[in-house]
Amino acid sequence: MATFLGINFFALFGQLLIGLINGSFYALLSLGLAIIFGLLRIINFAQGAMYMLGAFVALLGFKYMGMNYWVALLIVPIVVGVIGVLIQRFLIRPIANEDHLYSLLLTFGLALMIQGLFTHWFGSSGQSYPVPDALKGGIRLPFMYLPNYRAWIIVVSVLVCFSTWWMIEKTKLGVYLRAGTENPQLLQAFGINVPLIVTLTFGFGVGLAGFAGVMAAPVYSVSPDMGSNILIIVFAIVVIGGMGSIGGAILTGLGMGVVEGLTKYFYPEASATVIFLVMVIVLLIKPSGLFGKNA
Repeated sequence: MATFLGINFFALFGQLLIGLINGSFYALLSLGLAIIFGLLRIINFAQGAMYMLGAFVALLGFKYMGMNYWVALLIVPIVVGVIGVLIQRFLIRPIANEDHLYSLLLTFGLALMIQGLFTHWFGSSGQSYPVPDALKGGIRLPFMYLPNYRAWIIVVSVLVCFSTWWMIEKTKLGVYLRAGTENPQLLQAFGINVPLIVTLTFGFGVGLAGFAGVMAAPVYSVSPDMGSNILIIVFAIVVIGGMGSIGGAILTGLGMGVVEGLTKYFYPEASATVIFLVMVIVLLIKPSGLFGKNA
């Protein structure tokens, strides 16, 4: 039966699918923010602009260079990551020893500049990006139709997120990254180039946003304000998971996507605010976040 106890399973699973897709993007963007803040103590308010930039680079590459989706998925995160490296090296590094508020204000201003430039060049209306031929169509499940590209988003996002978590938490590279944050002078004494590690880490965190932008381009309309629309939600998710918690960012991003999807089915009026309501409740109960460490 499609309906049981007043619940329409076709509609419910459809909203859960949308929630998982949104949660996949929340997880990728939250992961990048958590890496940058957790390892570098930089509040990167330009993460949404980098997400938008990734989508636009993929779109422009397709229109003017014939760059297909698969090439964009490999090239665009590197391009956006290089931009992040330049931002960290020439804008953020000079104020690295100042209060966190300085980096927040700098990246916030940078995000406004990037969004303003793209609005001036391309207008505020959205543009479409085609779904790759290999991922067109879908699978008929008992209570829903699952488009192949939506399933691809969920699987790839989860793999990228947990691979990144494993790299940071379980490998020697992750040890160097954490040590560079906790005791950079000692690590420098062992001949490790700490400033280079910091710069590359920032570039990697920003590159994740570019990767998410390419993944989002065939699903959402590519527009200059797509980053600003999602950024506040992503920051709320990072706070819920615990500022700087890598695993917390991933699990909370996916979980909040599901919560948002369920809310859209059972009480649509609250779907736009439910994540912020959860954030308030979590902060009242545990100010460090669900997976954050108490100070």
